[in-house]
Amino acid sequence: MPKKLIHPIWYSNARVYLDDQLILKVGSTQSKLNIDSWSGTHPFYTGTQKDVKIDSQLERFFKKYG
Repeated sequence: MPKKLIHPIWYSNARVYLDDQLILKVGSTQSKLNIDSWSGTHPFYTGTQKDVKIDSQLERFFKKYG
């Protein structure tokens, strides 16, 4: 027999919001979740991420003391 009142309340239809817009419904221990970013808006997942080439420490050393 499980102990009473030791587990949090489970909300099977918790709402997830991004900028006050409903994104999806999930199961959670909180009824409302506010997020900053998700895969639909993150640059890595949308393909808009820019590649930035950074010189390695060895290349910077040779440029400076070459």
